[in-house]
Amino acid sequence: MNMPAANSRPPIQKTARRLPGNYGVFAALALIGIAILGLYFVDVLQRNFATPTKPIILGVTFSQPYAESLGLDWKQTYLAILDELKVRNFRLSAYWDDIEPEPGVYNFKNLDWQVNEAARRGSRIILGVGRKLPRWPECHVPAWADGLSEPLVRSKLLAYVEAVVKHYADQQAIVMWQVENEPFFNFGICPKPDRQLLKQEIEVVKALDRRPVMVTESGELSTWIAAASLADVVGISTYRVVWSKYVGYFFWPITPLTYRERADAIRPYVADIIVSELQAEPWVTIAFDETPIDQQLTLMNPQRLSDNINFARRTGFSSAYLWGVEWWYWLKVHKRPEMWRAGIEAFKAGAGR
Repeated sequence: MNMPAANSRPPIQKTARRLPGNYGVFAALALIGIAILGLYFVDVLQRNFATPTKPIILGVTFSQPYAESLGLDWKQTYLAILDELKVRNFRLSAYWDDIEPEPGVYNFKNLDWQVNEAARRGSRIILGVGRKLPRWPECHVPAWADGLSEPLVRSKLLAYVEAVVKHYADQQAIVMWQVENEPFFNFGICPKPDRQLLKQEIEVVKALDRRPVMVTESGELSTWIAAASLADVVGISTYRVVWSKYVGYFFWPITPLTYRERADAIRPYVADIIVSELQAEPWVTIAFDETPIDQQLTLMNPQRLSDNINFARRTGFSSAYLWGVEWWYWLKVHKRPEMWRAGIEAFKAGAGR
């Protein structure tokens, strides 16, 4: 009789594991959940992207200091926007540091030129006033105000707002005032948001002029309620491709339906809601002249411009002001006219009237 070796082991008996008796229930519930989720996404897509686009008035935001920062002749750029793109709706800014170069001394030469050239062509203008206006560093405070106490700066600010409104009291091309730019969004080299100061600025404007006042908000990072509680018109920004130091570039996961529903919530309290800032230039992390043009045109190009305009049309807003027209002209100067040509086509379509 042969004895098993000392180090031998009995054969392992493999037995099939029984699945829990409720496995079928779990599987069925999972499939139902997946089906419901799928139907939800189909519904979202249909409600957002199968919805017919609506007519929208297109305009542009123009910034003299931004054009200059790109190395452009700002007057030449502005005239090209008027005469080549045929833009007839503008959002302009009365930059405090340009308007009041010395305390109590007001110089409207540059802004008068912009307003008058637009008016000669039958354009409509939204004119921004305040400490925080479009383009970096957001707050455009005169150098002479550095070192002044905040209460004194505020009194000077209100005096400048009054001077701007009085200066343009008879200019019919100006159809709306914008007071500050995204004043509740803590961005740029600016003091913290101050609702009371904003109210004072709006009161100054309304005491002098009957044209509507617009307050702007971040389209993605705000409820818009704060602006709606103070303004006649709410303007919101709409960005599609942005950059974050945490995740890099990404698409904002917000649909036209989201904007429509949020607009419906505040519509009873305001006369209108518009897209005051529609992305039409790339979000770059360094200066344009240090970023390869091909990379810029990967982030923003004629197709994406068309997509963004169609996106705005699906929101149901009445008008949208494109952000980045100076960059289009900068590209043209650098022998890359793709965006400029796309802009001509966009305004030729009648959207700019």
